[in-house]
Amino acid sequence: MEQRHPLPPFTRETALQKVQMAEDAWNTQNPEKVSLAYTIDTEWRNRSEFLNGREQVVAFLTRKWQKELNYRLKKELWAFTDNRIAVRFEYEYHDADGQWFRAYGNENWEFDENGLMQKRYASINDLPIKESDRRL
Repeated sequence: MEQRHPLPPFTRETALQKVQMAEDAWNTQNPEKVSLAYTIDTEWRNRSEFLNGREQVVAFLTRKWQKELNYRLKKELWAFTDNRIAVRFEYEYHDADGQWFRAYGNENWEFDENGLMQKRYASINDLPIKESDRRL
């Protein structure tokens, strides 16, 4: 049985750990590694895209990081309860033309009893920025 500690129900400390683990994993830009934090049948909404299962997550993240170059993410705990965590985040990247962006958003996460994320709903907005305006 796969488990990803810390397990729910979450305390403030364990919710903060889960958020930091997610930030660290996403900053590796390794789709296979990131996908292991999710259930086999995970359900995602990312902007207007709907994904089901780890295979779709790996394909999505592979496409994402081929387009979003020099990606750097920061997540912040917003709220938590039992098996759910809400985060706010921002990340920066540039495209193939060298245009930098800062993306802002919120995610709602739901975990199974083994600490794997079974649902991830993300709302994200992108803002073009100058390279000199980067914060991350």
